[in-house]
Amino acid sequence: MFFSQAGARPRMWEASPSEHKKWVEVFKACDEENKGCLSRENFKVAVVMLFGYKPSKIEADAVMSSVDPNTSGILLKEFLDIVRKKKEAQLYWNEIRHIFTAFDRHYRGYLTLEDFKKAFKQVAPKLSERIILEVFSDEETIAKSKLEDKSINSYISCEINVETISYL
Repeated sequence: MFFSQAGARPRMWEASPSEHKKWVEVFKACDEENKGCLSRENFKVAVVMLFGYKPSKIEADAVMSSVDPNTSGILLKEFLDIVRKKKEAQLYWNEIRHIFTAFDRHYRGYLTLEDFKKAFKQVAPKLSERIILEVFSDEETIAKSKLEDKSINSYISCEINVETISYL
């Protein structure tokens, strides 16, 4: 739901005490009836308060399907876990965007093989060109097999950076 199809995962991240406190306060503010849990609609409001967007029906369905059916909503512990995972994913994709931006020197929105080679010469100068070519070719092949033509460049961009992060 939040992570790359290629299997890369963000590093574990812990919220600061002040951030954790904020999440608890948002939970309490959205728990209108003080039942100790959030309904589907209250969960959506909490996500808007914390992340600035309204969750889609699919995202809300996924969250609600993971809730214990013996409760009438999302308990605080579950909510904190969901928020932590969303924050990890957000930080992970921000890191990928940052790396991609550094690789995409011409601000085209995609990486050419030359962009890729230049970036690797700076960050891993001893890495053989053969390995760089293999990584670039493998990711391009994966992207083409998974996506429609107009999405390939974005997919290659993200996936190459996922591989780059784990490769280095």
